[in-house]
Amino acid sequence: MKYFLRKLGFFLATLWAVVTLNFLIPRLQPGDPAEIMVKRLAGKDTALDPAQVKAMRAMLGAPDGSLWSQYTQYLGELVHGNFGLSYTYYPYKVTEVIGQALWWTVILVVVTQVLSFAIGVVLGAYAAWRRNSRLDSVVTLGSTFLGTLQPFWIALLLLYVFGYSLGWFPTSGGYEESTPGWNFAFVQEAVSHSFLPAVALLVVTPIGWILGMRNTMIMNLGEDYIRLAKAKGLPDRTVALKYAARNALLPSVTGFALALGGVLGGAILVEQAFDYPGLGRLMGEAVEMKDYPLLQTLMLLTTVGVLLANLVADLLYGVLDPRARRAQS
Repeated sequence: MKYFLRKLGFFLATLWAVVTLNFLIPRLQPGDPAEIMVKRLAGKDTALDPAQVKAMRAMLGAPDGSLWSQYTQYLGELVHGNFGLSYTYYPYKVTEVIGQALWWTVILVVVTQVLSFAIGVVLGAYAAWRRNSRLDSVVTLGSTFLGTLQPFWIALLLLYVFGYSLGWFPTSGGYEESTPGWNFAFVQEAVSHSFLPAVALLVVTPIGWILGMRNTMIMNLGEDYIRLAKAKGLPDRTVALKYAARNALLPSVTGFALALGGVLGGAILVEQAFDYPGLGRLMGEAVEMKDYPLLQTLMLLTTVGVLLANLVADLLYGVLDPRARRAQS
């Protein structure tokens, strides 16, 4: 019980620090969102009118007063679930803007993360069991090479070859003309628009799981319980799956939970390359337009998602591995 209470205390303390940093970081950036909005409406070469800037600041509900008063107001609004209006998509609320983009990112990134985890764990375990073989060399060297590539560069390459040159897939957006909903036409368009972004992520994301699973399993293969299992005459398949791979999987499960927690951050560069209507593209627009309410909410969603995933992973780790509880008792 002490183990679980300690983890919960760390979670609450970290959550407070995250909320505070989430408040401070956007306000440390130079520039005034009200001035940006006025310039965008009046033209870049038009001289700024202080009255217009003041009116725009009031219309946007931009925070005013001392930093401490803004902080207390921010905490109060946060408790009541009021995240304000988006400066970029005014007069829509931040929650409405995020709600429209949320499922695009969740479906794209969750599917790719799950597939990457499954592919990486299986390939890494098999390469470890057949270490020093030709397959192990191909998997290890191939993973090392692909790990040097950036998803954004792969996205541009896929976009040029399969989007512009061959014309097999759409080059931007999430769908074309069909009405959003659970109908065949929309689902078909959504799948075709998300195929290239998913491939761009799937080329790189399994690399960490492959190398991590391989190295951890090789360490476990040298343990005494593996020698005992082999001495008992158990089949190689049983030793590999139920003994070595099962224990090597624990660190990967923790990493997978953290990866799922970071889903709400989206894949910023990949989504921007394909103009995909997800949370990653929203975050890029929020940074560019100094959209503090939208930026703060997206950052908060991402960090809280990672913290919750980390908490769940710690609690599950304590349940699955009693040694973790005894080490901190």
